[in-house]
Amino acid sequence: MPPAPSLPPFAAWRHRDARNGFEVAFFDAHAGGLCIEGSTAAVEGGEPFAVRYSIELDGRWHTRSARVSVQTLSGSRAVALEADGQGRWLVDGRVAGSLDGCLDVDLEASALTNAFPVHHLGLAPAEAADAPAAYVRALDLGVERLEQRYVRIDDGTGNQCYDYTSPAFDFRCELVYDPAGLVLDYPGIATRADAQRG
Repeated sequence: MPPAPSLPPFAAWRHRDARNGFEVAFFDAHAGGLCIEGSTAAVEGGEPFAVRYSIELDGRWHTRSARVSVQTLSGSRAVALEADGQGRWLVDGRVAGSLDGCLDVDLEASALTNAFPVHHLGLAPAEAADAPAAYVRALDLGVERLEQRYVRIDDGTGNQCYDYTSPAFDFRCELVYDPAGLVLDYPGIATRADAQRG
């Protein structure tokens, strides 16, 4: 599989349907991996929230740390995740055995984080893989294991497309990514605001 094009300096998404809001993420690539700083401000079910995140990825696109904070009507809170890149995690300094085998963090408040498994899986068309993730909920920052499956689809447009399923939410959709492996269209969740689907 040829290497993905370089990441842009930032990406932005308009959140819609499930919530109304906006997300922007800034990328700082370095020899050892990638640092991402981002935020999402949205209203979901009548409840506003503002989430900020700082995520460190290693050179294989495995999550090594994530610091997430949220402001809601009930106050503010924060959570810190640390990972060894091999599937073992600490949440606020405590071993989280339920996350064993997860290589990615997945933020409920973010459309960005579905890029992580796509990069390190490197699936060819018709290939499939499971990619369980450490899932961080938006409002209370609860952390749990989320089973996910990606099947690469060849739609002939030049974009990357995946049949995505998340059984816990009884959710299935087709995710569309740009050539750099960032989500363009996440049905029911978000669309890119700084790029056009090819």
